[in-house]
Amino acid sequence: MAEHRRRVARDPLGLRRALSDRLLPGLVGAMALLAALALAGARGADRLADRWQAGAAAAVTVQVPDPTRARMAAALEMLRGDSVVARAAEVGPERVAELLRPWIGDAPALILPGVIELRLAAAPESLPRLAERLAEAVPGAELESHGIWVARLSALARSVQGVALAVLALVVGVAVAVVAVATRAGLASRREAIDVLHDLGATDRAIAGRFARRVALLAGLGALAGAAIAVPALAALSGLAMPLFGGGQASAGLLAELPWGILASLPPVAALIGWGTAQATVRRWLRRLP
Repeated sequence: MAEHRRRVARDPLGLRRALSDRLLPGLVGAMALLAALALAGARGADRLADRWQAGAAAAVTVQVPDPTRARMAAALEMLRGDSVVARAAEVGPERVAELLRPWIGDAPALILPGVIELRLAAAPESLPRLAERLAEAVPGAELESHGIWVARLSALARSVQGVALAVLALVVGVAVAVVAVATRAGLASRREAIDVLHDLGATDRAIAGRFARRVALLAGLGALAGAAIAVPALAALSGLAMPLFGGGQASAGLLAELPWGILASLPPVAALIGWGTAQATVRRWLRRLP
């Protein structure tokens, strides 16, 4: 009997029964998992765009028609002596033919241009001057930048980032709606107890505070479970993304840079959202009481 009185004193509204400790945490946990995936997707898309811009934008191809040894040597000498170029390497005829085979097939009679692959040490804005110097040293030689493809790939990555952020906003909206519905259900099931406490002098602030603390606790626990489930999921996705980041040290760095800070912030953020939503829902409901 004494134990029952202590439980009633701690929970006079019976919120442990009104607000289930299974349904609400489960729903919030699912929302937290989706939020973690959306945030990781946005961050990954941002990193991928930066990598494409830094990598592909610095890759330039030089085509040398009539690729005699003298012309190729002159082009390589000129390019390697320019401060704009970090590395210049000739692409062998066999490799050029292999790259062109899907489009032109085997064409042994076709005279292919010589190809030199460059890596730039400076910004791509310096390419026009480099092209002029190359044309003077080796007439007919042309520079071909991959800037258009970089722009398209970067636009794709930015679109993916935008979609991820839109999904995150949708997840937050759904989480707020779930908490509000659960709170209204709890209010409806404990209306008589609320009326009694209200008549005994309990303020709206006190009643809303009890609901808000209970909802914040359940939302925080649910988000903690969702964040824990997100860790292996993000690790698996990082493994799938390794080829896009070049593998090796780059992929290991991607795994090490999982959004740990974001995952750690999910439970307190979910608790804060639950607390604020419950406060607003309860106070609005109490104002409508006769």
